[in-house]
Amino acid sequence: MRKKILVIGNDSNGMFLFRKTLLSELVRAGHDVTVLTPFDYNVNDIRALGTKAIETPMDRRSTNPVADINLLKSYRRIFKEEKPDFVITYTIKPNIYGGITARRMKIPYAVNITGLGTAFQNEGVLKRFVVKMYRAALKTAHTVFFENSECREVFLNNGICPANTSFILNGAGVDLTRFELAEYPLQDTVRFLFIGRIMKEKGVDELFEAMRRLYREKQNCELWMLGSCEEDYHSVIEKYSAEGWLTYYGHQQDVRPFIEQSHCFVLPSWHEGMANTNLECAAMGRPVITSNIHGCLEAVEDSVSGFLCDKQNADDLYRLMGKFVSLSYEQRKAMGRAGRERMERLFDRRVIVSQTLNQLDLA
Repeated sequence: MRKKILVIGNDSNGMFLFRKTLLSELVRAGHDVTVLTPFDYNVNDIRALGTKAIETPMDRRSTNPVADINLLKSYRRIFKEEKPDFVITYTIKPNIYGGITARRMKIPYAVNITGLGTAFQNEGVLKRFVVKMYRAALKTAHTVFFENSECREVFLNNGICPANTSFILNGAGVDLTRFELAEYPLQDTVRFLFIGRIMKEKGVDELFEAMRRLYREKQNCELWMLGSCEEDYHSVIEKYSAEGWLTYYGHQQDVRPFIEQSHCFVLPSWHEGMANTNLECAAMGRPVITSNIHGCLEAVEDSVSGFLCDKQNADDLYRLMGKFVSLSYEQRKAMGRAGRERMERLFDRRVIVSQTLNQLDLA
């Protein structure tokens, strides 16, 4: 049955990169699809899929109640105008305020928990507030999707949603046709790659410390970093760039050329829903060193397709990066191929989108 569907996220770039297949399949199934998101990159690409796009500005890191009330009002106004039959939300603020709006207006909806966020890392007022808001938002949700089992357990243990509405997906999956297996580079210098927001909770301090130690020991390696600075690391980046072992490329729309030229991807994050960068690099045949936490560990078969390091432990990260440098070319290449095989077996985006649509009866 043809339905009018709203899909809500917190940035148009992520919406296109990670939800393009879902949006395309919804359109192909005959549904009218409207995307609500702040506009940054890829808005025209989203529309080219056959969807409508409406700008809904938000500051995703702000705790300003006035801004959040305005976002809630904006959703309510758009819902009234668009009259959707179903709503799908991604990320924290769309999940909470889009979920609350859909519940109040008695519109069927599903939310996607793409990560716990900073609020759940410590006990305190902020966590209690977010838990309360999530309970209000998810009270009548058709389905609550999770990207890993730990996030699901946190929500169940905090009474945020019942078990019978929860459903675990392997993240957004990875587009195996876009992120194709690439020839492993022959250069002698091992090039480590980091892609992500430059911020403490992505483990960049641990990464810098590990690389500094490897550099002092004259290990034959370097670090490339891609991503926008969410916190003030500019002076640190300039210092390490001047030392000669760090090259910073800022935000890049297409990360594939950088993955292709790298030998190993490193993401020592403190918390993730499901780290898409781990999946993309593994899909292109690059070994992955990442944190031994849910949201990261799923991407790696330890010591086969990469290494799992202790969270917030620069010593362990240094040990594993050094271990990787000591591997032969053939050993590194074999790790990368094992990662590609794992992505094909467990993380094919087409399969995950099919699971999503079947769960929501939208196929």
